Amino acid sequence: MGQTLVACAERNSDLKVVGQIDLGDDLLPIIREADALIDFSFHDATRQFAAVCAENRTALVIGTTGHSAGEKALISDWKSQIPIVWAPNFSTGVNTLFWLTRKAAEILGAGFDLEVVEMHHRMKKDAPSGTAARLAEILADVRNEQLVIRHGRHGITGERTTAEIGMHSLRGGDVVGDHAVIFAASGERLELTHKASSRESFARGALRAAQWVVRQKPGLYDMEDVLGLK
Repeated sequence: MGQTLVACAERNSDLKVVGQIDLGDDLLPIIREADALIDFSFHDATRQFAAVCAENRTALVIGTTGHSAGEKALISDWKSQIPIVWAPNFSTGVNTLFWLTRKAAEILGAGFDLEVVEMHHRMKKDAPSGTAARLAEILADVRNEQLVIRHGRHGITGERTTAEIGMHSLRGGDVVGDHAVIFAASGERLELTHKASSRESFARGALRAAQWVVRQKPGLYDMEDVLGLK
């Protein structure tokens, strides 16, 4: 993802890449020159990046996924000192999917069963994807109840309950990222789908977020804030 970010940034005359960071590098010289840091690394590295950004009042864009609840809480604590855009997916299309999913769930109500399906390349290390997890959060939030996330089904599972969200993770080949939200009721079914064919869509969104976040007050934001969808 780093190479794609740099390539997209170099095509944007409003942006300048002051450095690239790998685990083990000295962060300070680069962060002190930067207006914003974009993190697409590993879940256990984000906290360190956030701490150094907060110390130097550098805005932060987080695209890394797979954080535990504890890691999320610790990283979020820095929102009082710096502006942070934290999103599971920076694609403009995916964030439109988030918005449409919320609207569809509000309109359709509790009479529809909810299923989320995602597919990624065989090298992806976490499952479900952060995007799929966010879609499930949106659905549960609209229903205003604690819905059980059922990760796949196997054996004699019994009838499907109305208090669950089916979550299905597929892995294979070089799939960049496919996501679908399925609303199913007796007699009809609605499916919202997004398919990414290039990592550039994520990179362009992250760079757009970086340009936006440097003008914001300390706080925790997401791509719906960046795109003005809220």
